Amino acid sequence: MNVGLVGTGNIGETLARHLVAAGHDVILSNSREPESLADLVEELGEHACAATPAEAVDHAELVVLALPWRARDELPDAALFAEKVVIDATNPYSAEFEVIDLGEETASEAIAEQLPDARLVKAFNTMHWETLRDESRPEAPAEDRLVVFMAGDDRRAKDIVADLVREIGFVAMDTGGLVEGGRLQEPGSTIYNRPMSPPEAREVLGERRGSTD
Repeated sequence: MNVGLVGTGNIGETLARHLVAAGHDVILSNSREPESLADLVEELGEHACAATPAEAVDHAELVVLALPWRARDELPDAALFAEKVVIDATNPYSAEFEVIDLGEETASEAIAEQLPDARLVKAFNTMHWETLRDESRPEAPAEDRLVVFMAGDDRRAKDIVADLVREIGFVAMDTGGLVEGGRLQEPGSTIYNRPMSPPEAREVLGERRGSTD
């Protein structure tokens, strides 16, 4: 699969390494010229290339948004994302790494409004990048892997993302639709930045959902 990465910070670069190791082709992009990624592309090998964000989105089958929240207005034209599976790994942090108050709106809703025709799945935003880097267990059974939470309204898109999560050594767990499930994944929630096995995650999600019924 051709995966376009918009953003090559800690999460973006870590995902690029996992995806290449799993046999996928990655198209890397950031806010600078593609040449700025030459060293990383060379290190990743023949399954990686660099492009502008617009080119990365246009040529990708699946897109990962791994850019800072404050840079989301610099995303390519929304039309390029139409009908593509888009993983939203962003969190609403300021440049000072403070959580931005979005009022009643969740971060996942804000991205969905910006990219209305994308098949959006919120994922990879609750796990610290060092955990993502170090705890990949592609040879382990599912119950012995760490959970990557995901939320979205497109069932098939979530299935595609779940397969990708499995291929890079984790296990996907669905928190629900983009609004309610995305809210469960917000910074400060009970599952945010908390490494969990599937049994632990099921227990925590069960308690959380039970408290809101």
